[in-house]
Amino acid sequence: MQALPGFRDFLPDDCAARNYIFSRWREVARRYGFVEWDGPILEPTELYTKKSGAEIVGQLFNFTDKGEREVALRPELTPTLARVIAAHEREFKKPLKWFSIGRFFRHEKQQRGRLREHFQLNCDIVGETALAADIELVALCIDVLRAFGLTEKDVVVRISDREFWTDFLQQKGVPSDRWDELLQVIDKSERESPENTRAKLGKLADPVFVILRDGGKSEKLERLVDGLRALGLADFVTVDAGIVRGLAYYTGIVFEVFDRAGKLRAIAGGGRYDNLIQQLSDSAVSMPAVGFAMGDVVLGEMIREHGSPREKMQQAITAEQKIDIYIVIAKEERRPDALAHVQTLRDKGYRIDYPFTSEKVARQFQTAEQLSARLAILFGDEWPQVAVKDLTTGEQQLISNQELLAYLARSLSLSS
Repeated sequence: MQALPGFRDFLPDDCAARNYIFSRWREVARRYGFVEWDGPILEPTELYTKKSGAEIVGQLFNFTDKGEREVALRPELTPTLARVIAAHEREFKKPLKWFSIGRFFRHEKQQRGRLREHFQLNCDIVGETALAADIELVALCIDVLRAFGLTEKDVVVRISDREFWTDFLQQKGVPSDRWDELLQVIDKSERESPENTRAKLGKLADPVFVILRDGGKSEKLERLVDGLRALGLADFVTVDAGIVRGLAYYTGIVFEVFDRAGKLRAIAGGGRYDNLIQQLSDSAVSMPAVGFAMGDVVLGEMIREHGSPREKMQQAITAEQKIDIYIVIAKEERRPDALAHVQTLRDKGYRIDYPFTSEKVARQFQTAEQLSARLAILFGDEWPQVAVKDLTTGEQQLISNQELLAYLARSLSLSS
């Protein structure tokens, strides 16, 4: 038996790598004043069809539950966010700065950078219309990438203004009911042939191609870049009118993050969606919002392809799997004394391991080294003294039972 297509087993090294990614996500989000929240992994299917239409069902893992309800494993978090905020928004001062790390499922064809399940960081600012919120969110996205050792030479944030395009279409006299269709064509223009894009745009093709080639003037984008420049992050950003994001609910600034080499799918993406929460929740209260999502699959590939980030992750994996102390039991009659110390040391916060059954002392020291223990404590003939061996230097000395805790506090503090 194997894992289902598009799903993953997480062996210890994989879990350690995942924990490393999660810890960096949490660390940076909290540094920006974001607080963590989450929602259920199973939601009514209607929550997603209401946002994206009936065609979204083909991308869902959906079924009828035992209560005869139509439900789906969540493919994204924004609909859940809308539902939760509509129910609880009066309990919180605005703006809300929330982040979540969760698992998501999409019944899509798996390919490089896209699986049928993945973990995702979601960061949203709700209840603020000022451009400062957009600047804050893009800055947060950049700093998350920087936390992994990625630089402006490795990644680029391509930003655009969806309002620029809707104003353009309005000036060209295009009916509003065609805007979403044409915006999706522009959004996909980089991935399609110019001939196909021209055919779909019709008479709009020439002016659109000029904008895509030369860029579009947007005072809002200029202010956003100036704000990022004040934070020292402008080198990560480029204005790119070709970034539209095909989802119809975006209302303003949009952005996507790519590797500079152009080998991978988008690492992250987001933008402003000022009307979506109100629409999904049937709320009478306007709820402006801006957010982004970053998945672990492409980010993991990005980290593994770059030397310094890869080394940082490997160091974190090694550190997570190390133990502090291995207890060597040289005499079985000393096992009760050793186990008492095992519990005492674990209560103090040390990572401890020991042999479950009688083994040769040499084999126990070999296990200690395999577990990358920093110290080994030998319980044997010297009791009530114990032999403490530094497995890095090979130095060993006898320590009295009463002085052991103080000695370990000094030794492990110096080597940490």
